[in-house]
Amino acid sequence: MRLIIAEKPSLARAIADALPAAVRREDGALVAGDTTVTWCLGHLLEQASPEAYDPALKSWRLDTLPILPEQWKLAPRPKARGQIAVIRRLLKQAGEVVHAGDPDREGQLLVQEVIEHLGWKGPVSRLLVNDLNAPAVKRALSRLEDNARYAPLYRAAQARSRADWLYGINLTRAWTLIGRQTGHDGVLSVGRVQTPVLGLVVRRDAEIRDFTPKPFYVLWADLAVTRGSLRAWWAPGEGHPLDDQGRLLERAPAAALAERLPGAEGRLTKLERRDKRQAAPLPYSLSALQVDAARRHGLSAKAVLDICQRLYERHQLITYPRSDCRYLPEEHFAGARRTLEGACAGDDTLRGWLPGADFAKRSKAWNDKQVGAHHALAPTGKTADPAKLSRQEADVFRLIARNVLAQFYPALSTREVKAEFTIIGELFRARGQEILDPGWKPLFTTRDEAPPLPPLAEGEACRVEGAGVEDRETRPPEPFTDASLIKAMMNIARYVDDPAVRRTLRDADGLGTEATRAGILETLETRGYLVREGKALRATRLGDALIASLPEAVSRPERTALWEQRLSAIAEDGDAPAPFLDALVTDLRELLGRADAGRLRQSLANARGAEPAARSGKSGGKTRRGSGSRSASKSGSKGTGRGGAGKAAKGAKAGTARRRRSTSS
Repeated sequence: MRLIIAEKPSLARAIADALPAAVRREDGALVAGDTTVTWCLGHLLEQASPEAYDPALKSWRLDTLPILPEQWKLAPRPKARGQIAVIRRLLKQAGEVVHAGDPDREGQLLVQEVIEHLGWKGPVSRLLVNDLNAPAVKRALSRLEDNARYAPLYRAAQARSRADWLYGINLTRAWTLIGRQTGHDGVLSVGRVQTPVLGLVVRRDAEIRDFTPKPFYVLWADLAVTRGSLRAWWAPGEGHPLDDQGRLLERAPAAALAERLPGAEGRLTKLERRDKRQAAPLPYSLSALQVDAARRHGLSAKAVLDICQRLYERHQLITYPRSDCRYLPEEHFAGARRTLEGACAGDDTLRGWLPGADFAKRSKAWNDKQVGAHHALAPTGKTADPAKLSRQEADVFRLIARNVLAQFYPALSTREVKAEFTIIGELFRARGQEILDPGWKPLFTTRDEAPPLPPLAEGEACRVEGAGVEDRETRPPEPFTDASLIKAMMNIARYVDDPAVRRTLRDADGLGTEATRAGILETLETRGYLVREGKALRATRLGDALIASLPEAVSRPERTALWEQRLSAIAEDGDAPAPFLDALVTDLRELLGRADAGRLRQSLANARGAEPAARSGKSGGKTRRGSGSRSASKSGSKGTGRGGAGKAAKGAKAGTARRRRSTSS
C-alpha cells in the first residue's frame, strides 16, 4: 500500500480526487485503489515542555536557566492524538510513503516530523502541490521526487522551531520570575515575533504621547487663468524660516505677501504633464486582505481570518486563504471566465461589474514563477447563496472576487499636471489630475485624487482673485490599527535603520506569517499587552513596562533578519544547524544575564499606557504593590513556534491547537 500524508484535509481530498481509482472514505483517510491518502491538521506535534526533559523543571527557578535540551523531544498536540493514531496505524501497513506537505520550509517540517516521530524507516518520496486544480495535482503525482533532496529545508525548519522554543521558554521564565520579585504575580511572556510587534506599538504610542505640535503656515492664492480658475500654494524660498520639510514656521512673511497679492498679475512659468497607466491591484494574499477589510469594513485581522476559514471550509466559495502570494497559476486563466460568472451570480454588486470584464485580457497576476506554496485568494466559482452568508462574510467574499475580476478591466489611465506660477517675484505651485480612462477604478472605493486643473498653456497670464493664510499645526503619527499593524508586520524592513538588515527583511516574509499575524494581535490583547480603543491598538501599562525592562534588541525586528540569514544558509546552502543554535545559546546567556528585577520594578512604576478591558474569567495574574498593571492572561501564555514561550504556564492551551503554524508568542 502506498501512503500519501498530506498537510491538511483539503489537500488530501484534491490528491485523492486526482487518483485514477474510485475514492472511499475511511477513518481519517481516503482510499483510492492501492493508495491511501491521510492528512495532518496543521502541526500534529509540538516541542515538548521543559518538564518532559526533567520533572524538576516544572517548577520555575532562575537557577535552572537556560534550559537546554540535549536530545530534543516532540509531543502530540492535545487535539491531534486521534489523527496521529490513524497515521501510526497506516504506516504499519504501508509499503511506501509519500510526503505531501506544502512546498515550503514549514510544510516540509510539518509532515516529516510526524513520519520520523512515528518511526518510519523506509524510503520517502516528495509530492509538491501548489495548485489544487485536478490537472495540476495529476501532473505533480507524475513527478514524485526523493524526499532526501529536501533534507536541508527540513533541518532549517527544525532549527527554527527549536530556536523559538529556546528563546521563548527561557526569556519568558526569566522575566516572569523577576516579575514575581517585584510583586507582579503573572506570566510575562517574551517571544521573537510577539515582542517586536509589541515594541512597534509601544514606540508609536510614545511618539504620540510625547509629540509637541508645532505651528506652521501656508499661503494660498486663487488664480484666474485663460480658461478657468485654480488654487495655487506659495513655495517660500530658503530665505524664510522653514523646517526640514519646507514648511513656513513664521506667519509674518505669509501675511505680508497675502496683503500684496489681490489683483496682482503673474505668468505660468513651468508646466509639466505626465500620463500614467496603473494596472488593477493584484488578487489578495491573506495579509493584504486583512489590511483592506480593516480599512473598508472595520474588521479585525482575526475576524477576517475566521471569515475566510468559513468561506473556504463551510461555504466552499474561496480557495485556501492562508496564503502569502498575490499571483495565480497560469493554468487558471483559461477557466477564469466560468469561475467568475459563477462567483458573481449570487451578488448584485459583483453581477453588475461582470459585464465590464474583458476575459481576453491577461494581466500580470497570472504568473507561475510568482506562485509559491499557495496562490492568491480567489473565488472557486461556486455561486454564493446570500441567505447563507452573514453581511461580513458577503463583504469579504466580494473583496476577494472583485480583485480577481479587476484583472480583466482596463488599466486606470490618468494625466498628472504640475504648474508653477511666478507672481510678484514669488513662486506658487498647483497640481491636478485628470482621469482619461477610469478602467478598474469604479470597482474600488479609493480615496479621491487631486481634482483636474483647467486647460493651461506655458507662458499664459494669471491674475490673483483672492489670497489667504492658513494656520496649521504638525500632527503626531496615527496610532496603530489592525490594518496598519498588519501592514507594518508585512513591511517590517521600514522600521529598521541598517541597510543590510533592511534588505534581508524585504526578502523575508516580515514578522509572523499570513496564518499567524491575526493570532499575534489576539495573543497580545489576551495577555494584557494591547488594548483596543475604537479602531486603535494601544499598549497597556503592562506592555509598556515589559518593553522598557527588556534589552532593546529583544523588542526590535532585527533579530528576525539575522535568524532568516542563518536559516536560509541552512536551507539553501546546506549549512549545519548546530552553529546557529550554539550562537543562539550564547546570545541567550547574555540576555538572561540582563534580567534585572530592579529595572523591571522601575519600569512597572513608570509605565504609561491604557488599561485592558476586564476579561471575565480570563485574567491570569495580579499586580501587587500598586504597579497599576494587569498581568498577562495565563490562559494565553502558551506560545509555540516562532518566539513562543512554549508550555510557559499551566493551562496555556488556548488557541494553539487551531493554528496551522503557531508563531510569535
